Amino acid sequence: MADPKGFMTTPRQDWPRRPVGERVRDWDEVYVPGALLPIISAQADRCMDCGVPFCHEACPLGNLIPEWNDLVSRDDWRAAAERLHATNNFPEFTGRLCPAPCEAGCVLAINQPAVTIKNVEVAIADRAWELGLAPPRPPDRLSGRTVAVVGSGPAGLAAAQQLTRAGHTVAVYEKDDRPGGLMRYGIPEFKMERRHLERRLDQMRAEGTRFRLSTAVGRDVGAAELRSRYDAVVIAAGATAWRELDVPGRELEGIWQAMEYLPLANRVCEGDLEESPLSAEGKHVVIVGGGDTGADCLGTAVRQRAASVTQLDIYGQPGADRDHEVEPWPTYPKIYRLSAAHEEADALGTAPSADADARLFAASTLHFTGDADGRVRELSLVEVDAGRREVPDSTRTLPADLVLLALGFSGPDRGDGLVDQLGLAMEPRGTIARDDGFATNVPGVFAAGDAARGASLIVWAIAEGRSVAAAVDRYLTGSSRLPAPIGPYDRPMVV
Repeated sequence: MADPKGFMTTPRQDWPRRPVGERVRDWDEVYVPGALLPIISAQADRCMDCGVPFCHEACPLGNLIPEWNDLVSRDDWRAAAERLHATNNFPEFTGRLCPAPCEAGCVLAINQPAVTIKNVEVAIADRAWELGLAPPRPPDRLSGRTVAVVGSGPAGLAAAQQLTRAGHTVAVYEKDDRPGGLMRYGIPEFKMERRHLERRLDQMRAEGTRFRLSTAVGRDVGAAELRSRYDAVVIAAGATAWRELDVPGRELEGIWQAMEYLPLANRVCEGDLEESPLSAEGKHVVIVGGGDTGADCLGTAVRQRAASVTQLDIYGQPGADRDHEVEPWPTYPKIYRLSAAHEEADALGTAPSADADARLFAASTLHFTGDADGRVRELSLVEVDAGRREVPDSTRTLPADLVLLALGFSGPDRGDGLVDQLGLAMEPRGTIARDDGFATNVPGVFAAGDAARGASLIVWAIAEGRSVAAAVDRYLTGSSRLPAPIGPYDRPMVV
């Protein structure tokens, strides 16, 4: 604790964002380049060294937050990078994409703004790369055992890296043409530039991890054949089976799933397309779904110069402060948050009829109306109460040339045949069943990440990847020194 009074004398200061008018004209990250380092040591000084750090409990990775806060406050970047990487394979991913449940659990957050844990994390990660403190760590010797990892999202990559470093020969199978999963084609570039992903992939290749791209297990290679070829298989294929909206007019043209829309925009940034065939340019866009995926669609549509963008959230507008009776500290509270995309929409006035920024809260879709050519033109909605009952006389319509459904995901997509070919047991909610050691009902086959947990946060995915790696290592060798930060049944803190 470099400054024992830092939490009393230093106010919270977040990484500043670039001006809205500047950043919506490009796809670069929204933050001011170079503006974090000048403030981060003082921000790390705000850590109270509280003795019982609930930030540890709130973070499924068990990140050593007070330790690296203290090291950053002393400008000891080498030691800070070592402590950060001790628990997290990809801190630059979580530092940019995680909603920071650790900050909700910060003891200082009981009555003050929390320590900027997420900003400190990303500062350490970026500084580690700048100073050459994140070199490849190939194993000293090989075990002679082989592992196939299906899926290259954060859970799959974490599992693969841990198992490679343990000495096993690991191949990652990815159905897309590039690795990264939703971090590649689901997360917009303005939230995380792909260079951060690429250098981690280069690190993994240098360590010995192999990637088999454009290969859908179950379709391009049989799942049973894959199992016979490897000593163990990890299923980390994600939860890509999207939820549908069963209302009249759904069949109209111009209504798309978010994960049909976002990947095309990302392929433009990758250089695969000159422009997206689903561009929002000049269109009235309505996004159905109030979560992070909906916000990603919002920021993307704004950059594509949509005529208007409105996001519908079926939940009521939350308050600005934690409700200590309903969601007491240190749980993660549902409060009104202004993401970069919402800030942009608010500043640009993209949704004149919205309750706040671009969002209409407590809004439920009734039906879609189309034109003579069968294209969507209007969305009818109704206000609902906390029990999702319709409020009388609250029906209204919005112009809609492009509708994006961002309603979440139910489990792994079974279209490729992976689940059925292996004969994997499934949970009633559509996820892969597993025991307390991450093992499925098929010997030698393990499941991790959203495919088994259900759609969750990136920090939980990485924690699952690290934990399943320890389970696989133990299966292959009889014991393991790999860390296992969580069990398959662990869940976020709730009341």
